[in-house]
Amino acid sequence: MASSDKAPDTMPVGDGTVPPGKPLTVGHQVIDKSAQMLQTLKPIKQMSQHVCTFALYGHDMSRQIETHHYITRLNQDFLQSAVYDSHEPSANLIGVEYIVSDRIFDTLPSDEQKLWHSHDHEVTSGMWVNPGVPEMIQRKELENIAHTYGKFWCTWQVDRGDRLPLGAPALMMSPQIVNMGVINPELVHLRDNKFKISTDELRKSRANIPVSKPGNARVADYWMHTGKCFAVDIEEGDMKKEQGELKVVEGQKFP
Repeated sequence: MASSDKAPDTMPVGDGTVPPGKPLTVGHQVIDKSAQMLQTLKPIKQMSQHVCTFALYGHDMSRQIETHHYITRLNQDFLQSAVYDSHEPSANLIGVEYIVSDRIFDTLPSDEQKLWHSHDHEVTSGMWVNPGVPEMIQRKELENIAHTYGKFWCTWQVDRGDRLPLGAPALMMSPQIVNMGVINPELVHLRDNKFKISTDELRKSRANIPVSKPGNARVADYWMHTGKCFAVDIEEGDMKKEQGELKVVEGQKFP
């Protein structure tokens, strides 16, 4: 069993809250608010989209979760997102997803492509939504996302009850139209009620969105072609002990 598939033997002590810990003191609240006003927080302010969708664990696709992605676009071909388990102020940061255009994806080695998933079905099925943004406004972005691929590492498996980010990260897959890739309708129903949307209606309105040419997905969504997955294992090993040339910078020596 890979480390990413192994539930923790024991959970941290605490009162059952997620994560375990004491409430913030007034003093720490003042510190946080003061820092928030004085610091620029530039990377965070570049987040321009909130996307709600679903993800499946690559090593156990019966485990499906609702995910909330806060996306930064670095350029036309590359996006990065912090992934949370909800859109509430108390949401847990559960992973990170990197997104590349099909143009960039085609330049990746095949072994690397195996770790990525496609987004075309996620978009055209109505699973990928920008809550609160009218469909007409986000249409152009949806057409772009339908031609992208993502690599999503989950670092906190909250769905199995982990109250802290424990163990190895898990590689996540995207919703698909076949067997194990189909999202549980009850999850979709709960999401739709929360945001007052209809995934069925979104699917109908997106039926004419063009998707990536079949050749681009030849190695992405690896499980669909092979029935196999990738799971992270943690092994103990020897540290590298190579000695480099000593350099002196501002009076300090380091290899």
